[in-house]
Amino acid sequence: MESGGGFDRLASVAVLIGLVAAVIAGATVWLLLANPVTVANAIDEGEISPLVRQLADVIYGAIAGLLQYL
Repeated sequence: MESGGGFDRLASVAVLIGLVAAVIAGATVWLLLANPVTVANAIDEGEISPLVRQLADVIYGAIAGLLQYL
């Protein structure tokens, strides 16, 4: 019986969480550069939904663009 099985699973989950965090961080930076007015309005008004909507659009567009190559 392997003693490192639990550690391998934990490492896989940590890598998955890291990848999701990197994608969200990259999309946030892209949104700050591409559409700073939306970010400024979201911060000024305290309304986060337009920011989340734009962030989801950026991530969706990136995934759709990647899937076109497959």
